[in-house]
Amino acid sequence: MSGRRAHRARPSARSQHFLRTSALAAQLVRDACVGADDLVLDLGAGSGRLTAELAHVARRVIAVELERKWAAALRGRWPNVEVIEGDAARIQLPGEPFRVVANLPFDRTTDLLRLLFDDPRAAPVRADLIVEWAVAVKRGVPWPSTLNDVVWGAFYETRVERRLPRIAFEPVPGVDAGVLVFTRRAKPLIPLGLAHKYRRFAARGFRHGLRAVAPARTLKGISERGATPRDLDAHQWAELFLRQKHPDR
Repeated sequence: MSGRRAHRARPSARSQHFLRTSALAAQLVRDACVGADDLVLDLGAGSGRLTAELAHVARRVIAVELERKWAAALRGRWPNVEVIEGDAARIQLPGEPFRVVANLPFDRTTDLLRLLFDDPRAAPVRADLIVEWAVAVKRGVPWPSTLNDVVWGAFYETRVERRLPRIAFEPVPGVDAGVLVFTRRAKPLIPLGLAHKYRRFAARGFRHGLRAVAPARTLKGISERGATPRDLDAHQWAELFLRQKHPDR
């Protein structure tokens, strides 16, 4: 990853809420278990509280910030931190193993999750993400499913690490937040080379129903009669997919 700016259509930064204290930022970085050999992305770096703590422990940090004034304030403060001014959802991800520890702008959460996890071949080893509490709960439980849940769940285990009350941020948001952790599975449920085919398969099933992607005899033993796509978790969707014939497997 090179350059100091990312090409973007400039979105609003109104949903960015910074961590109120450095002590909380330090605690979150400790919880993320960042090591001295790690390359870490801080997406939506803002005032730099997480960036500063990451710089103390990581080999290298890439801090991405949309707002020019914040990016300028971060630049040059730490020798192991590269600052990119731009839309975090449009950056090119590193070509080497990397981690993510970030306080995501709330209105960009879905875009940023898709950037990080849609292509598991270019995705992080682990991501510790501060998101709205409702998003943390939705993504952190295995059921009911969404298309993104079953696709990302084939390659990542997710959990809600903790809740952060709204008073932990400035300006104070209208909702609480949570730390959502994605950890790459030691053995994915789907071969990496079939990831795009699996997304198309699951998308067709969510759009048209389970019978559109599998005959009744295939569904037997995986789902109960009358089950909807949302009733199957990532493991069941992966099993359903792998029961089909894929010529490139």
